[in-house]
Amino acid sequence: MEVGNYSVGLDIGTTKIVAIIGKKNEYGKIEVLGIGKSKSLGVHRGVVNNITQTIKSIQQAVEEAEVNSNLKIGSVVVGIAGQHIRSLQHSDYITRADSEEVINEDDLDKLCNQVYKLVMLPGEEIIHVLPQEYKVDGQAEIKEPIGMYGGRLEANFHVVVGQVSSIKNVGRCIKSAGLDLGNITLEPLASSDAVLSKEEKEAGVALIDIGGGTTDLAIFKDGIIRHTAVIPFGGGVITEDIKEGCSIIEKQAELLKIKFGSAWPGENKDNEIVSIPGLRGREPKEITLKNLSKIIHARVVEIIEQVYVEIKNYGHEEQKKKLIAGIVLTGGGSQLKHLKQLVEYITGMDTRIGFPNEHLAGDSDSEIASPLYATAVGLLMNAVNNGTKGKSEEKPENGEDEAELVMAGEESTTAGTARPKKERKSVFDKWSEKLKDFLDNAE
Repeated sequence: MEVGNYSVGLDIGTTKIVAIIGKKNEYGKIEVLGIGKSKSLGVHRGVVNNITQTIKSIQQAVEEAEVNSNLKIGSVVVGIAGQHIRSLQHSDYITRADSEEVINEDDLDKLCNQVYKLVMLPGEEIIHVLPQEYKVDGQAEIKEPIGMYGGRLEANFHVVVGQVSSIKNVGRCIKSAGLDLGNITLEPLASSDAVLSKEEKEAGVALIDIGGGTTDLAIFKDGIIRHTAVIPFGGGVITEDIKEGCSIIEKQAELLKIKFGSAWPGENKDNEIVSIPGLRGREPKEITLKNLSKIIHARVVEIIEQVYVEIKNYGHEEQKKKLIAGIVLTGGGSQLKHLKQLVEYITGMDTRIGFPNEHLAGDSDSEIASPLYATAVGLLMNAVNNGTKGKSEEKPENGEDEAELVMAGEESTTAGTARPKKERKSVFDKWSEKLKDFLDNAE
């Protein structure tokens, strides 16, 4: 049997769960070996609200990926998102015992660990500490202080906070589905790895990932993550509005949105009508496309305006914080017709749709290169690029012992910080270890 190194990303979304298996090819691109997806039944706005249904959905997606790739999945890198995630800026410092010694890795660890001790609201815990700029003895704008002399080391941090129970529930679902938790990463960070270029992160860019239940925002400037936010609305509320506004069932509303929906009502003429079959022999319903796009437009404007408030809170108006590369839209919701034009109209910022195809091997299935799979591809990249991989064998045909894919959970992606490997490990591994311990003890 052929043995090789493979990695797995698992995206637990509100509308779908995607398991994606891949490895790096000789050109440094991601080769997707298998993909499985299932309807997400136990997740609401990014948060697990039905453990049993979520476990079933995960198992379904994983089984499909295993069949497609002929591999057995043992361990996964999973993304976390949801309305319980919030972020804050924090400054902290340490006074070094000997300013004649150069600043080393241990000093940076000590400073980072100090931030983890911040007191949060009840039920919340710090899951991400991302260092931005450092100051050494008052000298500002230092990106890498290692090797410098100084007595006082301070830094600005981007701190991501989440509900302990929500994250533990995700861990419980993965364990109950018969999988190992290789690593955890923040979904907006995974999406940004898949669709943003280094130049965009340097120039300043806002990534808007419009999912089914939530819209995630990640802002980068000077190659460093500056702000993250989760808006508790996504494509699902647009479908809900169509369902209520047109008095039709959800399945029909979703189809209408995808096939005829537009975020810009002006383009539809009054006489453009679509006929929807009635239920159980009832008369068919006639819906004007102008009315449909008015419903969609109203909700999309609300979502984009909320995201724009977050972008302005970061200080986009100031020259120093200007986001030159504008906005990149991704996620399933970004495929809505004329959305790009509407976002440009509301924000006045240059906008493009982000596709994850840049990092994929040339012969990849065109479906995977869709914005719909940006987060899943980003999670797979996280696993492949950061050593979260292990050995796996082809799935045996007869009842032989099946080899499990074990991934070591080495490091997580912390976008933009040019830190030594040891420091990058501490960001999410600390939380991963804590979660694994909790799940083991709970049995």
